[in-house]
Amino acid sequence: MYLKPRLSIIISSSIRCRQLHLFGFFLEAGRISELWQEELALLTMEIDKAIKEAGDKRLKKKYDNAIYVIQRALALYSLEEIALSFNGGKDSTVLLHLLRAGYYLLKRGESQYLMNPEDDESFPIRTIYFASQSIFPQINSFTYDMASVYKLKLDVIHVDLKSGLEALLKGNPIRAIFLGVRIGDPTAVGQEQFSPSSAGWPPFMRVNPILDWSYRDIWAFLLTCKIQYCSLYDQGYTSIGSVHDTSPNELLYDTTESGKTKYKPAYLLHDGRFERAGRVRKLNSSMLSAVNNGLKCEEPQGKSVLTASIISVGDEILSGCVEDCMGSMLCRKLNSIGWAVSHLAVTQNELDSVADEVEKQKSTADIVFIYGGVGPLHSDVAVAGVAKAFGVRMAPDEEFEEYLRHLIGEKFSGDGNEMAHLPEGITELLHHEKLYVPLIKCENVILFAATNALELENEWDCLIDLMGHNGVLVAQEPFLSTSLETTLSDVVVAQPLSQIRTKFPNLYIGAYRKTREGSLIITIRGKDELRIGAAAEALSEQLSANAQAERN
Repeated sequence: MYLKPRLSIIISSSIRCRQLHLFGFFLEAGRISELWQEELALLTMEIDKAIKEAGDKRLKKKYDNAIYVIQRALALYSLEEIALSFNGGKDSTVLLHLLRAGYYLLKRGESQYLMNPEDDESFPIRTIYFASQSIFPQINSFTYDMASVYKLKLDVIHVDLKSGLEALLKGNPIRAIFLGVRIGDPTAVGQEQFSPSSAGWPPFMRVNPILDWSYRDIWAFLLTCKIQYCSLYDQGYTSIGSVHDTSPNELLYDTTESGKTKYKPAYLLHDGRFERAGRVRKLNSSMLSAVNNGLKCEEPQGKSVLTASIISVGDEILSGCVEDCMGSMLCRKLNSIGWAVSHLAVTQNELDSVADEVEKQKSTADIVFIYGGVGPLHSDVAVAGVAKAFGVRMAPDEEFEEYLRHLIGEKFSGDGNEMAHLPEGITELLHHEKLYVPLIKCENVILFAATNALELENEWDCLIDLMGHNGVLVAQEPFLSTSLETTLSDVVVAQPLSQIRTKFPNLYIGAYRKTREGSLIITIRGKDELRIGAAAEALSEQLSANAQAERN
């Protein structure tokens, strides 16, 4: 005797309660096996129905595309040749239910009925779980609970990923593995929805149905379909790694009216840009190093000086229509924090020109700054040029997409707007409350969105403010300088300048005239005030002697 099923995907902590809430009835032991698969098939139909009735056009489009990828894979490979990689996180939870939906929708289309109760009661697709001692206990429990609830054929692997896959594929005819990878994940670089495994790894096809899903899409699916997820997400965790590198997201920290503190659920993080804010980041040693990449520029004490290259993108500058004031400003700003500018170039609004210049400079300077050519116009090719220089593709960036949606609102279309495409796998957005648009950082390349000197000064100030928080720039001792003026000719001054340059090799010594008839202005620049003074005094004495000789 059992009651009529009431479908609901709200699952409690124990298997028994989960079954009761899931199906809304008590089952006799002998009837569980008989009805299990039919009820889960009905459950899958409820997911499909929920998506279609939700009215969320974006979610429906993501769902339909994911189901297409899944069913395409099911058509290409037999059930024995495919597997699901499940780790208990929100992304793989979404993938599990999408895979179930795709499978049962395909079966329904083939057989014109939901499921034969006499079929194998387990979900037929092999599920792989890589277990380790650094996994959160909640993740581990959730994974085994899901395996029990959905009758998953679970292969638990206790060795490293590569060794585990080698052993698994050696003993089983697996040719394709479904992965919950999303663009922006470290492992997503270069991947498409169907991507062969990397060189040196066991050969299999990586199938990525949710590659183009954002943080918003993941939670829209889970909440719309009322799907159970790991309890850690209700405790402020927004991205879960190991117990060693994961903590609750501080943006969800909250104080109740009674004064108690707690973390709000992950789905209340409205800005997907900060999904990984609870993950401990490894500092980029290339940005913190004081060793130049091939450019030997040393202080008197033998310390290396950090060098920067500046690239301006603009046909208007090259045609003379616009005077570039931002380059000189950026040089002054960099000198004020002790960085030496080794290169300043202006390039066309042309993809290959930008890519070629970036490729040369990123390997010779510690940091490269780019301004101009950032935006939605056809001539805005700076970001794509950076992607080409690094050999990566332009792909939708969910952080930037969320940011643009907040900034532009309904006028922004994340699926079709190329503004949301950034270099895949190498991009970090540098946010500041005073910035309308975040700075874009791709390894050691930073792109400014400024269109004039005033905007650039604001962006620079924000970048300096961020220095102490993420190590983007390392402030050193600022450059000091002094200048001398002389009416002597260049021919007379040349030899003394050469001698001083030899005597003080670690100082920058240059000369220029504002007009042909005007005085020659000699500048001496460095970081050691005493040496600058000594060089200026020695040069002054030589110039005075030469002036006296010229008068005689």
